[in-house]
Amino acid sequence: MAYALAVSQEERSARESRTALRRLQHEMRTPLGQIIGYSEMLLEEARDEHRDLVPDLEKIHLAAEELLQVVDETLQTDAGPAASMGGGGEESAARTPAAGRILVVDDEPNNRDMLARRLKRRGYAVDEASDGVAALRKIEGQRFDVVLLDVMMPGMSGLEVLDALRSERSASELPVILATALTDRADVVEGLRRGANDYVTKPIDFPIVLARIETQLAAVRATREMASLARELELRGAFIRRMFGRYVSDDVADAVMRRAESLELGGEKRRVTILLSDLRNFTSLSESLEPRQVVSVLNNYLSAMTEAIQMHGGTIDEFIGDAILALFGAPLTGEDDAARAVTCAMAMQRAIGQVNETNRAQGLPEVEMGVAVATGDVVVGNIGSERRTKYAAVGSAVNLAARIEAHTRGGEVRISDATWREVANLVTVDDEREVEAKGFGGLVRIRRVSAIAGRFDNSPAD
Repeated sequence: MAYALAVSQEERSARESRTALRRLQHEMRTPLGQIIGYSEMLLEEARDEHRDLVPDLEKIHLAAEELLQVVDETLQTDAGPAASMGGGGEESAARTPAAGRILVVDDEPNNRDMLARRLKRRGYAVDEASDGVAALRKIEGQRFDVVLLDVMMPGMSGLEVLDALRSERSASELPVILATALTDRADVVEGLRRGANDYVTKPIDFPIVLARIETQLAAVRATREMASLARELELRGAFIRRMFGRYVSDDVADAVMRRAESLELGGEKRRVTILLSDLRNFTSLSESLEPRQVVSVLNNYLSAMTEAIQMHGGTIDEFIGDAILALFGAPLTGEDDAARAVTCAMAMQRAIGQVNETNRAQGLPEVEMGVAVATGDVVVGNIGSERRTKYAAVGSAVNLAARIEAHTRGGEVRISDATWREVANLVTVDDEREVEAKGFGGLVRIRRVSAIAGRFDNSPAD
């Protein structure tokens, strides 16, 4: 027990001794660093305006560096001598860096003054803080690009300031470069672990500080540029989605925008169900109305029909005056495309009642609509040029839908034979006939749907 107690006392004594040496090292290196820094700054000015002072300033600079080396060797630290900048090292530093706002935090006034003056000569905007509390207050009220933060400060240490910063801002948002006169690697590791971006040792080697500041500023600029691009892309995406969302359901819009190839020119052949609606006698009706009334009737009608089509997952391919061409199965294909198209057609006919209520309230005439649905293989894709592109369907099913629509009356939904085969177990048909269809080589069979059953009977638009 006595032996263990003695060992413990020896360890504590050794630890206290190391701490005292480190404190002494810090206290001796700080003024020497200031002498080195100021002599370098004065040398720079003297070479431009007072060359007769250069030899004496170089002697002061060299003597301070040699004394610093003696201090390090005497105290058995692993710090090497500060790199001399009297020989022109600083001259190679960038003289016109990109704009950047730097906060220098140091409890030593001379250190702050020296760094601030030298950084300002390089074109940076510089502010100073004498302690951690003042630094946090400045950071809260102002925007800085880089913080040069002293580690050993009375009251709130640099590491504590760093902890407070990182609780609010990430390393990419506000880079922090630690400055310390201590050479213990544990201090550096701890600082980096807590979120420091980089570190420098005192006395500060100014070209190294410049290089590391510019590295962090470049990272800040890149981060802000990427954030700006991301915001721009988000705005553009929102605009595209908002515009695209006028013609398709949200699910379709999301799926298409996730597929980059969907925006390329080209097409593919697939099975699609076409829906074509048209108002009855609208041309003659529009001739008796004022232009604003014509637009109001159309907008009331198109708004209600668009909502019904989107609710059933259709894609509005085109508005052709008072006609609407919609696709089910393109750009996204589903097993129930035909059933959704017929359900949508029925919902559209029911929505005409709401349209007419709105029209009556606005003193406008009532309207009637016919809807045709046809299924078949078509070519779908983006057609046009690189400057103007349109997603479209081309094929006999589109033409057939137009032929069937010409045989519908107000309030009717008529479907092609191919569509009937896909929904026969779901729909109720109250009329079946054969009609002439130009371009189809004779008669084609069409059916009028009066009801649809199964799960589609409870669809949201019904």
